[in-house]
Amino acid sequence: MRRLAVPILCLLAACVPTTDNEVAGRNSAVATSLPPMKTFSSQRAGGVSRPNLQIAQDFLDLTFQMESGRPLPWLTRFEGPIKVAVAGQAPASLEGDLARLLGRLRSEAGIDISRAKRGEDAQITVEAIPRKTLQKAVPQAACFVVPNVTGWSQFKRNRGNGTTDWTRLSNRTKATVIIPSDVSPQEVRDCLHEEISQALGPLNDLYRLPDSIFNDDNFHTILTGFDMLILRAYYSPELRNGMTRGQVARVLPGVLSRLNPRGNRATNAGANRTPKQWNDAITSALALRTSQSQRAAQAAKAVKIAQAQGWKDNRLAFSLFVQGRVSLATKPETAISAFVQSGNIYKQLYGASVHAAHVNTQMAAFALSSGQLDVAIRLTDEGIPAARNSSNAALLATLLMIKAEALQAAGRDEEAHSVRLDSLGWGRYGFGSERNVRARLNEIKALAPRRVRS
Repeated sequence: MRRLAVPILCLLAACVPTTDNEVAGRNSAVATSLPPMKTFSSQRAGGVSRPNLQIAQDFLDLTFQMESGRPLPWLTRFEGPIKVAVAGQAPASLEGDLARLLGRLRSEAGIDISRAKRGEDAQITVEAIPRKTLQKAVPQAACFVVPNVTGWSQFKRNRGNGTTDWTRLSNRTKATVIIPSDVSPQEVRDCLHEEISQALGPLNDLYRLPDSIFNDDNFHTILTGFDMLILRAYYSPELRNGMTRGQVARVLPGVLSRLNPRGNRATNAGANRTPKQWNDAITSALALRTSQSQRAAQAAKAVKIAQAQGWKDNRLAFSLFVQGRVSLATKPETAISAFVQSGNIYKQLYGASVHAAHVNTQMAAFALSSGQLDVAIRLTDEGIPAARNSSNAALLATLLMIKAEALQAAGRDEEAHSVRLDSLGWGRYGFGSERNVRARLNEIKALAPRRVRS
C-alpha cells in the first residue's frame, strides 16, 4: 500500500508548489518575514453519519481486497500490544505528530499501541529516507507500508521474493512504514496517518467513501471518525486472524451495532460498486506525466461514466473537480463550470465540508484574479473553518493567502497584514521550507489585481 504522490490540487490547494505552474500572472517578490510555524494541538475526528448496513459493506470491501483489485483470502491483524519504533532521518516534527496519532488510536480505536522504548522490539517500524530514494524504488509513491520486514534495508533485500506480499499473510507480526524525510511536516503527518492505519488494518481505498482517509481523493488527510470506527471494529474481540469474508460478514452487524448504536437504522442505499473504467480514467486524469490533452479526455470520460452510472454522490463531484483541475490551463470556462457543479454537489451532500473548501479555493482564486474581491473573501471565509477543522494546514494557508491578497487589493491593509501573517504560520507546517511557503505566496500574489482605489 502507498499514499500516491499525485498533487491533485496543485493550482492553489493542498500540495507543495512545483515548477509546473499552471497559473499565469505577474510575479512579485514577498518581503514578509516568516512567523513561527503553527501546528494543530488537537484533531477533530467528527462523527459517523452513515447507517451500519453501509458501513459493514465498506468494511468488507476495504478489508478483503487490495487497491490493485487482488483479493485477500482472510482477515489479518496484529495480536497483543503493538510497539512503534522510528528509524532513519526522522524530521523534527515527526515525534509530536506520531504521539498524537498513537494517542488517538488508543482512545478512539481502542488499540493497544504505543511508542517503543530504546532497544525494545517493535511490531511497526517507521523509517524516514530521502524522497528521491523512496521514489526511485516505488515511483509515484509519497510513502508506503510493507509487511514482514523491519526497515528499509530488509525491504530492499526481500522485495520481489514474496516476503512482502500481503496476500500470503496469515497474521501480522511486523511491518515497515517508509516515509520521506525531506518534505513538509504536514506530508510527514499525513503519511503517518495513512500508512500506520493500513499497517494495522484495511489495505484498500474506495473512492465512494466521503468521510475517510481510505480514499485516494486525498481530501481527508488525517484519520476520521469513520476510520476510527473501522479500526475499532477491526480489533474487536469478535474478529480474529484467518476469518474469511463470509465469516466476518456474519458477525460484523453485531460488532457495528455495539460500537455504533446510532447507525442501527434502515437504509435504501446499497453499496454502489465503482467500475474499473472509472478508476482508470481518474488515475489517468491525475497523472501529471500524461499529456494535457489526454488528461482532459480522461477527466471528461470519468464525468461521463459517473453520469451514466446515475451517481449523485461524491464520485460525481470528484469527477467534476478533476475535470475542473485539468481544464484550467486550456479551457477555463469548462473548469469554472465543472467547479461550480462539483461545489454544489458537495455542499448539498455534506454542507460546509473540506470537500467544498477545496472547491472554494479554486473558485476564490478565479474571483481574485478577475477582481471580484468580495466574492473571493466570501469564498475563503466559507472554506477556512472546514480547513481548520480537518487539520489541513496547506489548505488553510492557501485560503488565508487568497483572502489576504483580496483584502489588500481592496485597500484593507491592516486586515490583510494580519491574515497574511496567520497564513505564513500555517504555511510553514503545510508547505515546509521557507522557499515553498514564499513560492505559494508569490503564486497567489500574482493572481491579485492592482489595488482598488477609493
